[in-house]
Amino acid sequence: MKIIDLTHTIKEDMPVYPGTNPPSLSVANTYKNGGFKETLISMYSHTGTHIDPPAHIFEGKMTLDAFDASQFVGSAVVIDCRMLKEGEEISLEHIKSYGEKAERADFLLFNLGWDKKWGTPDYFGSYPCLSSDSLDYIINGNYKGIGFDVIGLDPINDLALERHNKLFSKKNIINIENLKNLDLCGSELFTFVCLPIKIENSDGAPSRAIAIV
Repeated sequence: MKIIDLTHTIKEDMPVYPGTNPPSLSVANTYKNGGFKETLISMYSHTGTHIDPPAHIFEGKMTLDAFDASQFVGSAVVIDCRMLKEGEEISLEHIKSYGEKAERADFLLFNLGWDKKWGTPDYFGSYPCLSSDSLDYIINGNYKGIGFDVIGLDPINDLALERHNKLFSKKNIINIENLKNLDLCGSELFTFVCLPIKIENSDGAPSRAIAIV
């Protein structure tokens, strides 16, 4: 058994969604003065590798803490989309090329190779996004969630968040953003775990995502 960490480390100089502030990690107690170390953490709920629930977009929809813990564990397959160029779409054929594996999976994780751009201005570029028929396929399936190694389900300049709106208006599902190391997971089904911090009425939360291969 091999454990693959799919999570970016939260730190003060990390990439964050445009318009939000990076995390602040300040000293609250020290070994010298208090006898223990403690850190005061201030950050947005959608910082780093994190999960969106329907309540991220819609008032009254399901919050992240309302999901049963089983929502965050299941089988997954990585859909390799690294051949796509900037601005191209993830087509339904990319998903269907994985056949029964894509049908049996609880999670579809899309590898754009974008995690290699983490920490550079290119990370905020025109990453490929799901096509309309790909999103329809996911909505009509029995998936627990979808995930990406990019900063958003929608293009960085789509302020209307069209894909988020379509997905969460139709389905109680989770969306994981800013994954990494999907290229290490292979092309077969594996166990995926993405447990978020459990926060009351949560519109989203950072997650420690791992693959168990």
